[in-house]
Amino acid sequence: MSEVEVSLPDRIDSEIARLVEQGEFLNREQAIEELLSMGVSAYAPAETTDDPDEDLFTQMTDDQQDPAARGDDGDEYTL
Repeated sequence: MSEVEVSLPDRIDSEIARLVEQGEFLNREQAIEELLSMGVSAYAPAETTDDPDEDLFTQMTDDQQDPAARGDDGDEYTL
């Protein structure tokens, strides 16, 4: 495991200490590791499809459903 030295603003340091004191994390090391992991994963690239023919339009039309084709049994109109 690599080691990194980081300078944090006092407000961030205090927030990490508060989370550890409240029992959100077992210790400071675990808190920093998990918080950094969550931050890095937030910047991970979104999954893309390998199909170059699929674009936003075709994806949106595929997601839509014709209201007449739905099998809703709840609102049947009878005369």
